[in-house]
Amino acid sequence: MDDDRPEVLLTGLLFYDLVLTGLGGPPAPGEEIWTAGMGCGPGGIANLAVATARFGLRTSLATVFGDDFYGDHCHRLLSGQEGVDLSLSRVADGWHTPVTVALALPSPPHPGGGAPAHDRALVTHGQEPPYSQDVLMGDPPEARTALVHLEAEPRAWLAKAAANGTQIYADVGWDPTRQWSTDLLDQLALCHAFLPNEKEAMAYTRTDSAVAALGALAELVPVAVVTRGADGAIAVDQETGEYAEVTALDIDVLDATGAGDVFGASFVAASLGGWPLEERLRFAVLAAGLSVQHHGGALAAPGWYGVDRWWRSLRDPGLRRAYGFLADRIPADVGPPVRYAPVTPPVPRP
Repeated sequence: MDDDRPEVLLTGLLFYDLVLTGLGGPPAPGEEIWTAGMGCGPGGIANLAVATARFGLRTSLATVFGDDFYGDHCHRLLSGQEGVDLSLSRVADGWHTPVTVALALPSPPHPGGGAPAHDRALVTHGQEPPYSQDVLMGDPPEARTALVHLEAEPRAWLAKAAANGTQIYADVGWDPTRQWSTDLLDQLALCHAFLPNEKEAMAYTRTDSAVAALGALAELVPVAVVTRGADGAIAVDQETGEYAEVTALDIDVLDATGAGDVFGASFVAASLGGWPLEERLRFAVLAAGLSVQHHGGALAAPGWYGVDRWWRSLRDPGLRRAYGFLADRIPADVGPPVRYAPVTPPVPRP
């Protein structure tokens, strides 16, 4: 790149994640279930930070770490192992890092048949951090992009970042009130791209299909993407006039935690490279698919190393054609092998 600005600017809440996999279903009251696997590592905003850093992007993260084991572990891993810039982050005395236990569960069979989808149930302990996003960011540094999670209450730093030339890529979360206020979409005036899932997209646009939701969003933001889980993703780029629709890969899901974050990070990485829309979408679907084969959110991100391994081992002629662009996109130096979340299999009961 021709400048030393951060390529991705991030802020949000960090968690320490403990992920349990291999569950046949959720536990009933009074029941004990033994799992087939367990992994741990940083989560929340760390999902995006690790995913972008593993694609070689200069990543600057503004978050709060507790002064406890969990915060210290996540800080050392993000800074030392993954090379994320934490100069905008703070360690809060007397505040505990939020901890999430994620139960990776099979969902009911997909209506169209095939393998069942996967999702996770989350149980979190934590409190609001002592420093807000606006305090952490202050006057945000100029960056090439920022990946943000839109909330009902607009953040002041977001407008400042857009004003200094940072391209905003945004997603949004589930609304527990189920009000799906359309006021939130006013923030898209600051954004370059919006990447919700289909349930969120349809709810906020008051439409009844992913395609209709995409059409409504395309009137509000230059690049609109709607992710569809096992059905892939669709997107429109109004600046180039491109439309793309891609299917998901047929991959056995171990843990879907953070897959949406890996999708967004990968889409940003491909966008910074100036790729055509279909390539950007296929790349994001691939990276998200590779991530669900491993425990946890942040440390499941494949990076260039994981993408390169997949491409080199690929034998399916149809996928070789569909993903042939990777032959020219994968860098010569894909970096060292990525470090996945430490996994502890259970010890059988005697």
